[in-house]
Amino acid sequence: MRNKQPKLAPPYAAETRDVRLAGTFEVLIPVPDRNKPHKVPLQFSSLNEAEAWLHSAEGKETVAEILEEARKAK
Repeated sequence: MRNKQPKLAPPYAAETRDVRLAGTFEVLIPVPDRNKPHKVPLQFSSLNEAEAWLHSAEGKETVAEILEEARKAK
């Protein structure tokens, strides 16, 4: 039997937990060997806007850069 390696969760958008930014949304990117997901330093006014950015060319490029930095930090 093969040992299955756990897969990393995909990036996702969620409501901001910070009370100072209540009512906004942020994009979170799970990073290997890190307990908390990495936050993209942008705030969005709606969940649809955050998800649209995540699937845009700029969003995909930013996610790739963050994951590459995490791999280099190992």
